[in-house]
Amino acid sequence: MKKLIALSLLFLVAGAFAAMALDAPVVKNPVKILLWTKEGEADGALQFVKKLADEFSGANPKVTFEVVNKDVEKLREDFQTASLAGSPPELLWTVNDHAGPFTAADIIEPVDALFDLKLYVEAALAAVQLGGKTWGVPISNGNHLMLLFNKSLIKAAPKTTDELLSVGKGLTGGGKYALVWNQTEPFWLVPWLGGFKGQVFAADGVTPTLNTAAMAATLKFLGEMKNTAKIVPAESDYNGADSMFKEGKAAMIINGDWSLGEYKKVLGANLGIARIPKVSATGEWPKPYTSGTFFMIPKDLSGDKLAADRQFINYVTSRIKQVDMIKTLTRLPALKAALNDSSITEDAILKGSADQMVVGTPMPTVLEMRCNWDAMKPELIAVLAGQKTPEDAAKAMQAAAVACVKKNQ
Repeated sequence: MKKLIALSLLFLVAGAFAAMALDAPVVKNPVKILLWTKEGEADGALQFVKKLADEFSGANPKVTFEVVNKDVEKLREDFQTASLAGSPPELLWTVNDHAGPFTAADIIEPVDALFDLKLYVEAALAAVQLGGKTWGVPISNGNHLMLLFNKSLIKAAPKTTDELLSVGKGLTGGGKYALVWNQTEPFWLVPWLGGFKGQVFAADGVTPTLNTAAMAATLKFLGEMKNTAKIVPAESDYNGADSMFKEGKAAMIINGDWSLGEYKKVLGANLGIARIPKVSATGEWPKPYTSGTFFMIPKDLSGDKLAADRQFINYVTSRIKQVDMIKTLTRLPALKAALNDSSITEDAILKGSADQMVVGTPMPTVLEMRCNWDAMKPELIAVLAGQKTPEDAAKAMQAAAVACVKKNQ
């Protein structure tokens, strides 16, 4: 009886996969797929990726996987090096901003002719479209920052920056703080820049626009939270902010949708979610970058390995597995057909995540964005450390970004 049940489950999995993969070639010979993923251990995401790979191999024994986790930046660097050496992995599970450097280096394939992209959310696809082509298949939609709060410490999230500063003072003291966030990365700066009506590029989408009044105002506000109002700790990188929130030493944290699953486990019903507070000076909501996670296929992959990639991607992005991802990782799906599932519509956390995402803006995928990231990071840190004025930092950002863009042209 147990064998019959196991076989039935196997056929169900294979059937669900086959329904999605009718347009993918059949894998004729045994292949091993080396999959590099940016997903880590902390929120159970790496285990989820491995589970999907094992399930797929169970239904398709000719295809086996080796799943390797790499930090986002390490994955980018290692994939470029491995591709130049002629030994890249067969598949990537990564972020959209890798599309820029990977297409510039001509080391990934466009996916327009390989998949039915009409099945996916347009905003997710837009995050990996360059030069009229699509360079990745979306797995999840979002990857955006939002405000998370501990209801046992604060009943409702502040709706404006004025309220944040006012309420924050009463939540700070005795080693506890109102708000924590990753002070070391400009990814946490750009939502506020949008709230102050700023952008990192001019209308052409490639010319840096960092030396602006909006950038100076953004840096001034971030410095005020830390050095004047003192509602955030003197220092906090990603892990430090994450730990303080989990331990109840911070009432609120600005973090991404990738963290929701873990925070739900730790805080349970005390986890609240809201938009990052509206900027009182402008009346604008902060605009976090949105993208998601994506499959990318290395250049010139062919034969059974390409067939295996296509079948596995169709499997992971099938409705059944997209709903599984929603329930397991608390992430919004990239497949249109999964958006109306009750796991989203009846979940306050996911509804809150979606509410934040609608005021976000797609993350730029152009290669010039790397220059902006590298230019913003040291100047953000300098302002928060009280070593530079916001105005001087904005000027230095612009100069470094422009020099970087010229160097890479």
